[in-house]
Amino acid sequence: MMDALYGTDAVSEEGGAIKSKQYNPVRGQRVFEQTHGFLDEFFPLADGATYQDVTGFLVKDGKLVVLVENKEVALKDGAQFVGYTASPEPTSVLLLQNGMHFEIKVDRYSTVGKTHPAGVEDVVVESAMSAIADCEDSVAAVDAEDKANVYATWTGLMKGSLTAPMGGGKVRTMNPDKTWTKPDGGEISLPGRVVLLIRNVGLHVYTNAVTLQDGTEIPESMLDLAITSLAAMHDLNKNGGQQNSRTGSMYIVRPKMHGPEEVAFVNDLFGKVEDMLGLKRYTLKMGIMDEERRTSVNLYECMREAQNRVVFINTGFLDRTGDEIHTSMEAGPFLPKAEIKQQPWIQAYEDNNVDCGLQTELSGKGQIGKGMWAAPDNMKQMLKEKIGHPMSGANTAWVPSPTAATLHAMHYHRCNVQERQAELRGRPRNNVDGILQVPLLKRKLTPEEIHAELKNNAQSLLGYMVRWVQMGVGCSKVPDANDVQLMEDRATLRISSQHIANWLHHKIVSKEEVMKALKDMAAVVDRQNANDPAYKPMAPHYDGLEFQAAVDICFTGRNIPNGYTEELLANFRRAYKAADQKSEKNIWTVDVKDINTWTGQ
Repeated sequence: MMDALYGTDAVSEEGGAIKSKQYNPVRGQRVFEQTHGFLDEFFPLADGATYQDVTGFLVKDGKLVVLVENKEVALKDGAQFVGYTASPEPTSVLLLQNGMHFEIKVDRYSTVGKTHPAGVEDVVVESAMSAIADCEDSVAAVDAEDKANVYATWTGLMKGSLTAPMGGGKVRTMNPDKTWTKPDGGEISLPGRVVLLIRNVGLHVYTNAVTLQDGTEIPESMLDLAITSLAAMHDLNKNGGQQNSRTGSMYIVRPKMHGPEEVAFVNDLFGKVEDMLGLKRYTLKMGIMDEERRTSVNLYECMREAQNRVVFINTGFLDRTGDEIHTSMEAGPFLPKAEIKQQPWIQAYEDNNVDCGLQTELSGKGQIGKGMWAAPDNMKQMLKEKIGHPMSGANTAWVPSPTAATLHAMHYHRCNVQERQAELRGRPRNNVDGILQVPLLKRKLTPEEIHAELKNNAQSLLGYMVRWVQMGVGCSKVPDANDVQLMEDRATLRISSQHIANWLHHKIVSKEEVMKALKDMAAVVDRQNANDPAYKPMAPHYDGLEFQAAVDICFTGRNIPNGYTEELLANFRRAYKAADQKSEKNIWTVDVKDINTWTGQ
C-alpha cells in the first residue's frame, strides 16, 4: 500500500513531497501519515492510542502488544490479530477486517523502515483476490500467431510456470503461498496468487487461426472455450501445490451475450467441451457480462439458464453505453457522452444487476461486479468515488492496475459488503422500465458543445486506433484531448464510434465536420506519441491504415452489427501486419481495395 500511495497522486507533491526514483523522506513521511490514518480507521488501538506514536510490536501470550511511547497497548478488537512472523520481534503482523487482511511488514534496517519509529517498511493489503486473464478487449489477437501467444500465456498461468523478464536481470515468477504463525501457535496460510478467470471473446467474432477444410473461418469464441479449458486441465489435474481453483473448477467470463437464448446456447457449449475433455459436468463455471440491453432487461432469466454454472454477474457500463447507442440509433440523437452517464437508465441498470444477484442468493457464493475505473493516473479521485461500488452492493469491481486494486481495497474495509447486501435485500426490485429510458438529446446544443464533443470522440478513437492497428496493443493508457491519461479498449472505441455515427445519422454533425475533426485530432495524437520511436505519424498525409480504420468505423458505424468493432479492427490489423512483412522486401503498401474487400465495402 505504501508503494501505491508513494507513486500516485493519492499523496500530494506539495511542500517538497515530490515523487522521485530515489526515496524522498518528505514524501515518505506523508505516506506514513496516510497509512497511519488507514490503520487507525480499520484496526484501532485501545485507550485512544494512534499508530503515529507506535514504536514497536510484540507478541505476548498469543496477543498483539503495540508499544506506544514505552507503554503497552492492545488492539481495540483483539480478534483482528490473526498471525505474525518473528525473529525475535515480529517482522510481520497479520490483521483481519471484513474478511480481508492487512500485513504490517517491519524491517528497521531497510531504506524505508529505518525512517519509521517502529521500523514499518510497508503495509501489504490483500487485494485483487480475483483477476481476469483476457482473450478479448485487452489483447489484439487477430491470427494464429497472436492466438498462440494468448493461449501460451494462459497455459503458463495454469501450470504455474509463467515467468516474465522485468529488466535488470530480474525475472518475475508466480508467488508461492504465504504462511504466518497464528496467535495460538498454529499456522495460517494465504494464497500468494489471485484466483484467475479467463474471458473468452464474444459469439460474434470469427477467426482464421483455425479454419474449416474450405477455408471458412470458425467462431473464435468456440476456439477460446476449447483451448482455454484444455489448458486449465493443467490446474484441475494438480494434486496440491500452486492451484488456481480451490474447488476443482474453471472460471470463464462470457462477454456480449444477448439474452437468455444466447446464455442457454453457451451453457450447452460448456457441456460439449466438458464431454470432449472428460470433465465432470459443471466443472466449467460461467461469468455473465451484463453489457447488452437484451441481457440487462432479462438478467434473471439469463442466470436461470446458467443456474448450475453462474459464479459472476458484472455490469460493464462502457460496452453497455455503446450497445444503448446502437440499439436506439433510429430513435434520435444521443446526449453528449458525459451526460449519458448521468441519466436515470444507467442507475436503473446498475441497481437491477445487484438486485438479480441478491434475489438469486449469489451473495457469499459468487461475484456481483461493477465496471472499470478508467483513469489509471487519478488515484486520488478513485479513492473518493469508487466506494460507490461496494455501497451499491457489489463485492467486486474492475480497476486498471494492481496499484489501483490495492487502493480500491480500502473501500471494502470502509464498507462491509455483506452487511450492505443484507440492507439492500429489503428494497423493491428495480423496474426494468427504468433501463429502457433512452438517453436522447432533448435540447439544442451550442456549436461549441458540438465541436468539443466531436473533438473528444475523434481524439479518443484515433488514440486507440494507432495503438491497436500499428502496435497490436489491445488496451492501454491513451491521453485524451486534454492530455489526461485514460484507459481505452474496444468498449471505449465502440462508444466513441457509435456516438459519431449517431450524430452523423441525425445531422448533428456533417461528414465534412467529422473528417476535419479526425484530421485535426490526428495531429494531436501524433504529438502525444512523438517520443515513441516506433510510431508512424498520421498527419499530414492521412493515408495510413490506422487513419483509414478510424474513418471507416465512423462512417459505417450505423450499419456495423451491434456497433461491434472487432471485425474492422482485426481486418486492419491483419493488413498492417501484412504490410510490415512486405516492408522487409521493400514492398510495404497495402492496396486500399484489399481493405475495402475485407470490410465489405
